[in-house]
Amino acid sequence: MRSYYNLPPDVHVSLSPIKPSEFPNYDALTVTLSSAERKQDVDFLISKDSKTLIRLNKIDISKDPYVEIMKKIDTSGRPSRGAKDAKVVAINYDDFECPYCARMHQELFPTIMKEYGDRVQLIYKDYPLSEIHPWAIHAAVNANCLAAQNNDAYWDFADYIHANKKEVDSEKTPDARFALLDKLAGDQGQKHGVDMAKLQACVKAQKDDAVKASINEANDLGVNATPTMFINGEKVDGAVPVAELRNVLNRALKDAGLPAPLPPAPSASQGAAPTNK
Repeated sequence: MRSYYNLPPDVHVSLSPIKPSEFPNYDALTVTLSSAERKQDVDFLISKDSKTLIRLNKIDISKDPYVEIMKKIDTSGRPSRGAKDAKVVAINYDDFECPYCARMHQELFPTIMKEYGDRVQLIYKDYPLSEIHPWAIHAAVNANCLAAQNNDAYWDFADYIHANKKEVDSEKTPDARFALLDKLAGDQGQKHGVDMAKLQACVKAQKDDAVKASINEANDLGVNATPTMFINGEKVDGAVPVAELRNVLNRALKDAGLPAPLPPAPSASQGAAPTNK
């Protein structure tokens, strides 16, 4: 097993007891691969003569896998944009310190939501990569403190951070970056008339339980980078081009029995297509 899959030395391999399978002439065997970071069970069939292993991927085709994915995502209390009763729901796992997330955010707002806002609901969830983005969790907590009181305050904060990440990065110390994030959250709170004492207490406490729950949920869905989006269950990895986002959204709309919006007209900056005379 180690040789065939070229497993690193730090991966431990263990085998389950052999047990009967539903396939004639084969028994069932589970191989567990584990390291300090993760653990994975892989199912195999082993022939009765113990000479052949077959990797087993059993797929339940009685259920829609995209629907099953969406059932695993908890969107309760999360801020959203777009149509509240939309049949197409896009859930984006976001990191406020991630430059690729900033790029995706700028494609979603206003471009995509301007085109699809009456047909799609967009929800953000947290997936801060704290190992490489040291202020991302703090920003996520602050955003959630705003979201607990005002949906628009959350989105204005998200818009600002994703457009002005360099402003936070330019602060010389971690404490200065945290202080700026707290100030920016306070600015949005005042703008939207939230209970400032409640907001300040939430920001000061920096309780990250909800953020960690979102990270664990994303890990269970196979998320390992940001941004990662699920559009009615279909996974979209990375800051993909707008055209690719449109394709996935249009496919989801079609599956839901809804028409896609008309494609945007070419901008003047693109110029007219050349013609031969």
